[in-house]
Amino acid sequence: MLKLIGRWLFRIAVFAAAAVAATFAADWAAFRLQGSPQATVTVNRTMVVPLKNNKHEYDYMGTFEEPCSISLFPQDNLTPCWWLRKHTNENVQI
Repeated sequence: MLKLIGRWLFRIAVFAAAAVAATFAADWAAFRLQGSPQATVTVNRTMVVPLKNNKHEYDYMGTFEEPCSISLFPQDNLTPCWWLRKHTNENVQI
């Protein structure tokens, strides 16, 4: 019985890995065929400075235009735009 469960778990793991690999390959191909589309997103940056007694000081650094890739996964070392639009506040740790 355990062998049967082990086989099914192995098959499911192999299928999941193949599905992720196929999705990434399709996303990469679509990104390249579209000419590597990019956009920019405005990001608010804040510097976090540690103080005594486990306190932190937050210093606003301003807004910056961050380039992003129009894709499902990160491409060309750029963050996907869908993720960057949901995370517009960035904390820089010192």
